[in-house]
Amino acid sequence: MSDQETHGATPAPPPAPGGALRPVRGAARLSVAALVLAGIAWAVRAVWHIRLAVAGEPASGPPDQGDGVHRPLNALEDSYHLVSSAGGAVTVICALAFLLWLDRVRDNARALSGAEPRYSYLWLFLGWVVPIVNLWIPRGIVADAHRSVFPERRLPAVVNWWWGLWLAGLAGGVGIVYADDTDEVIARAYTDVMPLLAADAVIVAAAATAALMVRTITGAQQQRMDEAARPGT
Repeated sequence: MSDQETHGATPAPPPAPGGALRPVRGAARLSVAALVLAGIAWAVRAVWHIRLAVAGEPASGPPDQGDGVHRPLNALEDSYHLVSSAGGAVTVICALAFLLWLDRVRDNARALSGAEPRYSYLWLFLGWVVPIVNLWIPRGIVADAHRSVFPERRLPAVVNWWWGLWLAGLAGGVGIVYADDTDEVIARAYTDVMPLLAADAVIVAAAATAALMVRTITGAQQQRMDEAARPGT
């Protein structure tokens, strides 16, 4: 007779109350890496804003001459278009990586707590783009995922710092989502660069704070997942 038959088999970890748990560390690392790249991309954009301001507007005027007329770009303006396009691509990648992480954190919170999320799955995406409600729903999804697992804990302050900086980056149509096209931003850099630099600084800070928030929420959730996986927990 085997030891398992004599002493009894080692008990299997109890199933999570709300479903299967999903690995979250890899998604967190990917999200942090993407956020760091986004911060670097906006820091580079800030450097180009300074270069444009120092160079000054050419005698031929801004790239957009009005009435649908655009003059040929000079080398510096052309390079800014490349920097802007690269930054936009990095932002898309960052958004996808962040949503992948948030989806896993949300699912694991439901599995660990047995409680349905406060916001439906559709709001995971619509919450960022629907006017008015996009001022609180994304933060609410993160807060709900944390509080459902740790009702006894206060929400980490870094969540509020991240969200405040994100909203500041959106304010005024500058920063994360420009209301102006690239040629109009170039013209603004020539004439009044400080608001652009302020927006760039806020976005870099928001990316850094978001990376810290991802690490904080992931670390807490992973600890609870490890506890749930221990036999007899």
